[in-house]
Amino acid sequence: MAALPESRLRQMIDRFEQVEARMGVATDAKEIVQLSRDHAELKRVAEKARDVLTLRNQLAEAEALIEDAGADRDFVNMAIEERAEIRSRLPGIEREMQLMLLPKDRDDDGSAIIEVRAGTGGDEAALFAGDLWRMYQRYASGRGWQVELVSATDGEMGGYKEVVAQLNGSGVFGRMKFESGVHRVQRVPATEAQGRIHTSAATVAILPVPEEVNVEVRDQDIRIDTYRSSGAGGQHVNKTDSAVRITHLPTNIVVTSSEKSQHENRRKAMEQLKIRLYEAERTAKDNARSEARKLQVGSGDRSERIRTYNFPQGRVTDHRINFTAYNLDQFVQGDIEELLDALHAEDQAERLAQLENS
Repeated sequence: MAALPESRLRQMIDRFEQVEARMGVATDAKEIVQLSRDHAELKRVAEKARDVLTLRNQLAEAEALIEDAGADRDFVNMAIEERAEIRSRLPGIEREMQLMLLPKDRDDDGSAIIEVRAGTGGDEAALFAGDLWRMYQRYASGRGWQVELVSATDGEMGGYKEVVAQLNGSGVFGRMKFESGVHRVQRVPATEAQGRIHTSAATVAILPVPEEVNVEVRDQDIRIDTYRSSGAGGQHVNKTDSAVRITHLPTNIVVTSSEKSQHENRRKAMEQLKIRLYEAERTAKDNARSEARKLQVGSGDRSERIRTYNFPQGRVTDHRINFTAYNLDQFVQGDIEELLDALHAEDQAERLAQLENS
């Protein structure tokens, strides 16, 4: 890994100091908000750059003392120990610096839409989709994110055929984006009299919620229908025709919202439509920009089987990074931090390797 030049490190520190100075005199509200974001993002980078420069300077001083023929022997021995310590620490800190400078997904810092849908497996798939949804709810609650339900369709025997919600908070999309894909479960369904293990699946999609969705939706391009939400009689089922379905005719994208207020449902559904149009545009740009950049973790292919939950063995396995843990009971209770950390570490390592090889 090539070391970052000193000029680049000082440039990052200077940029942070410029933003900090500007914050003290800015009066425009919009500029202050942007400066605050820049300050928060640049502070960590500037501090790490200072750490790198300090260690490099200390290393140079230690080596100069070691090479000084007239230096006191005790000081030389201390310098040799200091040099060994710095050489062991510096590569790790420089790597952290490199990771901070990797190109960021512009949507990582924002909120996200989560969609959980029952796949193959009938009633058991709907039950599993419900388990996944509750797992994500618990995880979101533990991180202090706000969960806003958009729509839900109950399964006939429990669980959900489909759940759509918005997770609001800082850095939600960046944290959750690797959950997109097919999740497979292997267990004995409650309805199975013979005790046989069944395999079923649910799909998860994580979509970014940009701060400003500059997507034009023309009235002639949409069809709005109202209907009565259907399901097994759960708490999300409406007794009046207040649910809203919007169809975007040019792309055939369909969004729904099934809360109690028809006016609120129209607002939510239109917001969801703009987010999905934004996501379609984002995906097309990503594919056009680099078809070769198919990261093992970050391909985002929702048809890809990414994980297996094996209840008889108490095992959860993520197939993208060969991660296996035997704490399935805790995992489905929302204890998914370790796996998410591993996914992000793998993604960073792959992107850093690509950067070094480019």
